[in-house]
Amino acid sequence: MAEHLGTLVRTHTCGALRGEDVGKDVVLLGWVHRIRDLGGVTFLDIRDRAGVSQAVVRENDALMTIAKRLRSEFVVGISGVVQRRSPDTVNAKLATGEIEVLVREIRLLNEAKTPPFQIADDGPVSEDVRLKYRYLDLRRPRLQHNIGLRHRVSIAIRKYFDENGFWEIETPILAKSTPEGARDFLVPSRVHPGEFYALPQSPQIFKQLLMIAGTDRYFQIVRCFRDEDQRADRQLEFTQVDVEVSFAQPETIYGLIEPLMPKIFKAIGAEVTLPIRRISYADAIARYGSDKPDLRCGMEIHDLSDVFRDSEFRVFKQIVADGGAVRGFAVKAGNDYSRSRLDAIVDQAKALGFTGLIWVRPGEPPLSSVKALGEAVLRPALDRVGASKGDLLLMAAGPADHTSKLLGQLRLQIAQKENLLNPEQFEFLWVTDFPLLEYSAEDNRWYSMHHPFTSPHDEDWDKLESQPGEVRAKAYDLVLNGSEIGGGSIRIHDADLQARIFSRLGITEEDAKLRFGFFLEALEYGTPPHGGIALGLDRIVAILAGESSIREVIAFPKTASAVDLMATAPSTVDAKQLRELHIRIQT
Repeated sequence: MAEHLGTLVRTHTCGALRGEDVGKDVVLLGWVHRIRDLGGVTFLDIRDRAGVSQAVVRENDALMTIAKRLRSEFVVGISGVVQRRSPDTVNAKLATGEIEVLVREIRLLNEAKTPPFQIADDGPVSEDVRLKYRYLDLRRPRLQHNIGLRHRVSIAIRKYFDENGFWEIETPILAKSTPEGARDFLVPSRVHPGEFYALPQSPQIFKQLLMIAGTDRYFQIVRCFRDEDQRADRQLEFTQVDVEVSFAQPETIYGLIEPLMPKIFKAIGAEVTLPIRRISYADAIARYGSDKPDLRCGMEIHDLSDVFRDSEFRVFKQIVADGGAVRGFAVKAGNDYSRSRLDAIVDQAKALGFTGLIWVRPGEPPLSSVKALGEAVLRPALDRVGASKGDLLLMAAGPADHTSKLLGQLRLQIAQKENLLNPEQFEFLWVTDFPLLEYSAEDNRWYSMHHPFTSPHDEDWDKLESQPGEVRAKAYDLVLNGSEIGGGSIRIHDADLQARIFSRLGITEEDAKLRFGFFLEALEYGTPPHGGIALGLDRIVAILAGESSIREVIAFPKTASAVDLMATAPSTVDAKQLRELHIRIQT
C-alpha cells in the first residue's frame, strides 16, 4: 500500500550527488530504476530526470522487508547518508558513480504495474507500443535527453530575441479560414450555427498586422496546424519559431538569424561557422538538383552541355541541340566500385526515372559504359566535374532542371549508401530568390510558391502579368543538412501590389474581400515595409538530437497515420455535442 510523502523533502536530485557530498544527510525522490538483491545487502538504483543514484540497504531487517517489496518503476522516497564507494565498485559510466546512499528510511509512495517494455534502457520497442504508452516512453534515457534538449533550445531562443528587442506576443488559435496551400483544421462554432473557426497553419496574417500596429519586432514559439499527410518531418500540429521585423530587407533577416544558430547549437557543444553560405534557387536546382541541398557529401552537379554540343555522340549532341542539357557529378572513390555495384546504380537511376545513365572511370584512357564516347569528350567532362583518378563520373541528359533533379536524388542515395552524410557535421545554407509563382497545368492556374503575401523583387514587378514564371520572390529558406529548417520572405506592404498578386492568382476582388478583407483594409492604414521568417523548432531539435523523425523530439506526437494511440484520438463524440454544434454525420 502506498504511503504519504509526509514531511519528506527532496534535498538533491538523483543525478546531483558527487564525492564532495560524502557525509551529508540526503533525501532522494524518484523511481526504482534497478534492484540487485544480494542476500544480506540490497542495492537500489533510484532515478529521476536528472540521473541515477545508487542506494544500499544493509543489516536492517525492517528496511530489508520494505526493499524486498520494491519492483522496477515503483515510486519511492529514501533518506540516508552519502558514503564513498569502495574503489573496486566505482561506476565510471555514472556521474554519481563515486558515491552511494546508505539508506535509513524507505517510503513506498506508489506501486507500478510491470511496464510493457524496459524503462532502464533504450532497447528496441515497436513505435506503436511506444506511442500507446508514451508516458512510459518519456521516462527512458533517449526521450528524457531529447525533451531536455528541446527545453534548452527554446530557452536560448527566447533569451536571444529578448536581448535583441523582440516582444513575444501570442496570436489567436481560433482564427478565420483562409485556404491557400495545406488544408485547414476547422472548428465549428456553437453560438454561430454553420460557421467555423480554423486552427492557424501559421500566424502569418497576425504577425503582419502586428507590424502595422507598430510592434516593430515580434517573435513567438507557436503551435501551428496543417491537415496534411504525415511524414518523418511533419505532424498535424507542430511548433515554429515565428519572427517578424519592420523596415526589413533580406539582409536584415540574415543578420538576425545567423547569430542565433551558434546559440542554439551550443546546446550540444557544436560550433557553427558564420557567415552562412548563400545560393539562388536556380543555382541550387542546377548544382544539387534540390532547393534544400545537403552539402555534406560534396558531389556537385556540373553542366557538361558545351562538352557534347559538337561531339560525335549523337544522343547527347541532339539533346543539347534541342535545348536540353548534359549534366553529371563525380563520386569520390567511386572508381573502386565493382561492375555489379555500377549496374545497381544504373538500376537505381532507372527506378528514379532516368532514361539512361552513363558512368566513366578515369584512367589512361578513361573507360565508359558507352563505347561510342571517346577520350576527346570524356577527358574534358572529367576535368569539368573535378574527378580525380580514384573517382567515378556519372552523367545523364535531358531537360535541364529535370536532369539535375534526378541526379540530385541519385546523389543523395549514393551518399546514404556510402555513409557520406556525417550526422555530426552541420552544413547551413541560405537558398534565395525563389520563383514567386508556380504553374499548375492540372488546375490551369498560377499558385504562390510560398504564400500570397510574399513580395516580388522590385525589378520584376513589370513581369507579373506578362511573364509570371520569371518573377523572383524576396523569399529565402534556411537549409541544414538537406532539411529546410526555416522559410521566410519580405512581405507585400502595398495594397495595390497585393491586389495585383491576388488577381494573378485568380482570386477575384470579391473573394479576396471575403477571405482577407480585414487584412486588406489594414494595409491601407500606413503599413511599414516588413519581413520575417519561421524556423521549424521540431526539425532543428531532431537534427541536434541525431533523430531521423521529429516524433522523437515531441512529447506527445501522432503516428504516421495521424492517430494519437495513447489518448485514442481522433474519436467519435456524443450525439448531444454534435446537435449543439449543428452538425450531422453523413455515412
